[in-house]
Order: sequence, then C-alpha cells, then structure tokens
Amino acid sequence: MRKLYRSDSEGHLPFLVNPIAEKRTSLHLCRYWRSLARLQRFALLILLLFLFVICFIAAKGTVGVDSAYQLSKNIANGAEPIDMPPNNDKSAEEIAYKDSALLNQSRENSKSDEEKDDDVANRGKIQNLKHIKFRGAQNDKQKAVVEAFKHAWKGYKKYAWGHDHLKPVTKSYNDWFGLGLTIVDSLSTAIIMGLNDEFKEGRKWVAESLSFEKNRFVSFFETTIRVLGGLLSAYHLSGDQMFVHRAEDLGSRLAAAYATSSPIPYSDVSLTNREGRQPSWNTYCSLSEVTSVQLELRDLSRVTNNNTYEMLAFRTSEHIHKEGCREYDGLCSMFISPVTGRFKEQMIITMGARADSYYEYLLKQWLQTGKTIDWLKDDYNQSMAAMEKHLLRYTEPNNFAFVGEIISDNVYSSKMDHLACFIAGTLALGSLNGLPAKHIELAKDIAEGCHKMYETKTGLGPEIVYFNTDGSNAQDISIKHMDAHSLLRPEAIEAWFYLYRATGDKIYQQWGWEVFTAIESYAKLEHGYSSINNVKRIPVTYKDMMESFFLAETLKYLYLLFDDDKTDIPLDKYVFNTEGHPLPIYDH
Repeated sequence: MRKLYRSDSEGHLPFLVNPIAEKRTSLHLCRYWRSLARLQRFALLILLLFLFVICFIAAKGTVGVDSAYQLSKNIANGAEPIDMPPNNDKSAEEIAYKDSALLNQSRENSKSDEEKDDDVANRGKIQNLKHIKFRGAQNDKQKAVVEAFKHAWKGYKKYAWGHDHLKPVTKSYNDWFGLGLTIVDSLSTAIIMGLNDEFKEGRKWVAESLSFEKNRFVSFFETTIRVLGGLLSAYHLSGDQMFVHRAEDLGSRLAAAYATSSPIPYSDVSLTNREGRQPSWNTYCSLSEVTSVQLELRDLSRVTNNNTYEMLAFRTSEHIHKEGCREYDGLCSMFISPVTGRFKEQMIITMGARADSYYEYLLKQWLQTGKTIDWLKDDYNQSMAAMEKHLLRYTEPNNFAFVGEIISDNVYSSKMDHLACFIAGTLALGSLNGLPAKHIELAKDIAEGCHKMYETKTGLGPEIVYFNTDGSNAQDISIKHMDAHSLLRPEAIEAWFYLYRATGDKIYQQWGWEVFTAIESYAKLEHGYSSINNVKRIPVTYKDMMESFFLAETLKYLYLLFDDDKTDIPLDKYVFNTEGHPLPIYDH
C-alpha cells in the first residue's frame, strides 16, 4: 500500500480561480507569429522545447528534495499516514511510515499471516540469526576486562547515574546531551560480558527514566551512533521489545535533521522541538557525521517496518556516490554543505577525524545489506586503493606504515590521528569477505604502525602522532605536547580484534593485553577510569573524564579480542556500528 499525506481534511488543495477578461494581446501574438519566416518559427519552437526540458529536469530534482524534506518533517511531527491503492512506483513521496509504536502494534495485530510475511520480506530477513546466549568470561584475560567494566560501572552508578559521563577525580558528572550516554552506550557490552545485574539496572533506567525532552540541540551523529545504536543493539542481543519502542521515539525526532534543501542532513537537532540546524560556528557538516548514521537508521527501518529512516539516510550515501570525489580517486573532502549538497572547495583529505567512518560505513553498509549493493563495495575498494596511493607512507628508519593527510594546496602531512587506526580493522574485515587479498597485508602493516603509537612512558597511545619520513630523526614518531593526551580510545584495539579474527595471530592479543595493563596502571582510579593529560609523563595527571566509549568500545573490543575460540558476535551475522554496537546482517 502506498501512503500519501493530505493537505487538509478533505484531501484537496484550496485553489481559488477568478475569471479574467480576455485581452486583445492574443490577436497581436497571432499576427506576429504568422509574420515570422518558417525558419524563425522552427528556431523558436526548438528554443521553447529546450527550455521546457530544462525546467522539467529541474522540477524533478526539486520534487525529490521537497519530498524528502516533507517526509522528515512529517515523521518528526508524528503525522498519521493514510492508505492509498497499491502502486509499484516506490518514489520518495510514496514511502510509508508509522506515527507511533502503539499504532504499529494495532495495525500489526489486524494483519493476516500473509500480510505479515510480506512485511518481513520487504524489510529483509536477518541472516540465520539465532538468539545468542553469551557464556561470560572464559579465561583470565576476559575476567580481568569484566572486572574493569564492573569497576567503571560501579563508580558511574555511585556518582553520575543518569548523566552522560562520570568525572572520577571530582566524583561528579558531565552532561553533554543529558541522555544518560554511559548507560545506553554500555548495554551491549554488559550483555556480551554476561553481566545480567548491570544490564537489568541499565534496562530499568531506559524504560523508566530516559527522556528525549531536552531543551538543547544535540549532535545528530553522536546521538545516532551512541543512543539509537545502543538501543537497537540492546534489542537484538536481548530480544526486549521495549528498546524498539524507545528507539522509534528517538528516531522520529532525529529525522528532523533531514529537513534540508539537499540530501545532506543538519549537524544538530533539537529532540524536543524536532528541528535541525547548523551550529553558528560552521555552515558545513563533517563528512563522517552525515555518512555514518546509515547502519542505525536502516536497522530502525527494518525493526519497525518503516522505510522512511532508511530512505532518508541512504539518499545521503547515494548523493556522495554521485558526487564521486574524483579529485583524489574516491577520497572525499571532510566538509560538505547541507544547503547546496556540495563539498567545501578547500579540501582536506584524511582517514582521521571528520572523515574516518565514511569509509568504514561504505564497507559495513554493503555487508549489512547482504552484499547486494555493489556500488558500495566498488566505492570502498576504490577509496582503499586511493588511500594506498595518496596517504600511505612508511617511516624512517624502521619502515613502519602510517596513513597521513593531504591538507590545503596538495601538501602531504605525516600527521595521523589515533582515530585513523580504524582503517586497519576495516581492511581486515573486508578481507574476511572476499575483498582484495592485499588488503590483509595493508591491515597488518598499518596495525603495526598503530602499535608503535603506544611506545610511550605510560604504554598508552596519544590522540595524534607525527611520523618521520625523511630520516632526520632517530625516532619513527614524535608527539606534540598539545596532542599527548589519551582519551582511552578504542581504534587500535578494534583493529587488532579484527586482525585476530582474520588471522588467528596471537600477537594482536599480546598487544591488547599490553594496552589493558597500561590502562589498569595509569588510568584506573578509586571510582572509575579517567583520560590522562600526557602519555609521555609519569606521574600522570588526569582529565577527570570517563568517556562513554570506554565502556561501549574499548573494553568491549578488549573482551572480544581475548575470546580464544572467536565465537562471541560472529562477523558473518553481525556488523558493528562505529560506536561498537553489533547490529544484524540482513539478506538485502
């Protein structure tokens, strides 16, 4: 059934037509036309036909944008759909969606068995996914990581419960969005570790206390990957339908970000007022922010049988695909306008902050949709070849691989964000799925370079390093003072996890254990864990912040890295979002 939104209660537009007296201008036009030579008439007709075609093409494009704009506004405002006769045309304005979880349930109950089967076929079947019963820690290393999670959870529960982040030094809290980020971000980790008590505590808070009525704008990207992704993953791992209801409520609010004049969403969204905007300091969106919500919104569409979320998000991916990013062979600039849909002219090419997860989600969208959308795979392979050509370098004197950046005026920089270590894991994941064999060798090389980042006094990796490529320094890397802090990020550990799954080489477990030991030695406090100010100095000083991704990703990937038989979260059944939340793979 296709569904349209009526403009008034009768479904009619309020036109008012007044008769206009005929003017004699038409007689003059007729005489003028007859006075033209045959060749002049022909040329004029060709010109009019050309103008008509141009206007038609422009109008068609505008309809697509306006339709998506209206869809995002309608779903954000909770508009109720109206059934229309079946039609095979699946254009944007005919996408159906529901206005609430209760409406979904009542309609589902009224459907015949055949209709329910059709719904499942339309939204895609999960690939042979059975509900997993997690075993809990199986060895001493996993048990140590579980104890670290419990220690972090205990401190958070005591001093920051219901708030976004724990400040373990001052025994207080930080609110970034006011959405209890640490709770929602930790749910999937607690389930995987078999921590039923902690999961039940978090589940109770989500059901009874999580509120999206916040008088502030929040990051569309961060809220999607942390909160929406956390809720959906908790549903898939636990089977608890409550998480779907909360996810659908949040998704209907996040959809307001797509009310733009292009397929590019706004960076910020008000969950209460259901409206999007750009922050005052930047009229452009980050590439990673707008292209790293597709896994979550597609999954929301599949579990709610509501195609709108997937359609809105995938339009962005299709738009970037058509733009092509040709100047650097498939590597895209880091900023794009939600107004024009065009990239910023001053280009910065990086695998680090503001671009990173675009490349990650090219591969993971292809996997999530059962490897059925070939251009996602093709764009990913092209970008990896371009990364090797334009960004990959090797150090002097020890020949460690790293991924640098291209800054303005085509200048190469040997700067590498810790965030960019994700690419080693993504390459390894691709190799597990039949992509070019050379990718696993690239992954190994880059992962070794990331391990080099951790050769500091504390054994912790900094936020940013610079690699030496000209032999002028006896050291392969240098760390600037302003970049020496550690947020206890997960990307290197994540890469080693994928490489261990792909190769079985225990060197990656050894590297992970070294990092975990350093965390225990220098980041652990009486009431949790804290980011540190300088990885090169002992004794350390603290930033007084326990990031939610420390529980969502860092500890989760450590736990899974130490899973000797590699059975928890099989990678042919699940794909991790960029916040470490596993979501199921569908057949299309």
